[in-house]
Amino acid sequence: MTLLPTEGPTTRPAARPATAPEPTRGREAVAAGLRRTHRVRGRRALVTALVLVLALAGLLAASLLLELNSRIPGGDVLPAAFGLREGLADYVIHRIRLPRALTALLAGGLFGLSGALYQRLIRNPLATPDIIGISAGAGAGACTVLLFAPAFVQGPQAAALAGSFGLVALLLVLSRRNGAVDTYRLVLVGIGMSGICVAYVNYLFTVAGTQGVAQMLRWLVGSTNDASWDGVRTLAVSLAVCGGCAALLGRPLGGLALGDQLAAGLGTRVAATRTATLLLGAAAAALATSVTGPIGFVSLISGPIAVRLVGADRAVALAVPTGAVIVLGADVLAQHAPLVSPVPTGVLTALIGAPYFVLLLLRRRSPGAPS
Repeated sequence: MTLLPTEGPTTRPAARPATAPEPTRGREAVAAGLRRTHRVRGRRALVTALVLVLALAGLLAASLLLELNSRIPGGDVLPAAFGLREGLADYVIHRIRLPRALTALLAGGLFGLSGALYQRLIRNPLATPDIIGISAGAGAGACTVLLFAPAFVQGPQAAALAGSFGLVALLLVLSRRNGAVDTYRLVLVGIGMSGICVAYVNYLFTVAGTQGVAQMLRWLVGSTNDASWDGVRTLAVSLAVCGGCAALLGRPLGGLALGDQLAAGLGTRVAATRTATLLLGAAAAALATSVTGPIGFVSLISGPIAVRLVGADRAVALAVPTGAVIVLGADVLAQHAPLVSPVPTGVLTALIGAPYFVLLLLRRRSPGAPS
């Protein structure tokens, strides 16, 4: 006989607490972690920017006050900086020291911006305007005018801009592959073009007289000795315009960091962004070079320092005050450092930047170094 099961009270499983599924909770935890990281990095960037601003203020004060002539009372320094004093105070502070300090500060910002843009675009710390030939093109143009048309007052500045943009145009043409700019080829072609420009300048040295050689050497070494308020205005407008354009390119550049195919899939105009960044970086470097000459290695070291301080995402913005601190600090040392001064500012930046350049080369050649 088959026994049927007796019916009893229905047993229901205990109700689980109303919690989100595991995948949802995992995504929320990741999102919360990303938000915390973003806030921490934002605070760090703000603190770093404030420190750099304070450093610039201190260097600016040092540039105005160090070894100040005892015949200028301390209370006249600030009014003289605004042109409210006459005589010796106006001449020393307002016409010599303040234009020189502001020229170093603004030119350093432009050099830092140009280097960070190129390093961000090409994803190579060695790809900067002074390495791939843009500064060399500016030098070739300026030296041509200094030798063959020395009476043209604004000639070196205009020729430096023309040389830089002409070299960028050649780079864009010669580095194209399959209809697009190949960044690896761009670096190699740029180094080759830099060598050609240097050889051309050396040829100019052989045919120039003593005075022409002195003028070309003075310009090529990079210096703020001839700073003027006209140059300060040119650099200030240039930095404002180039900085605004760099801010507009921030998001497309971030997309390019993901790779060309993914960036194009996200709606980034890859070719237009790359061309605009190359032209903007060249413009920033050329405009600074046209006023101060090619102050070497500033664009090379500003970007990596900014990356170390605040990360790659904010490095382009922080490279501006970083470059300003480097050039203004080098200029103060060039004027007042014992056993060193007086020397052109470019000499000190080269002394700092050349060993760093060698270090970068050695790190990239080592087997365990990141590419």
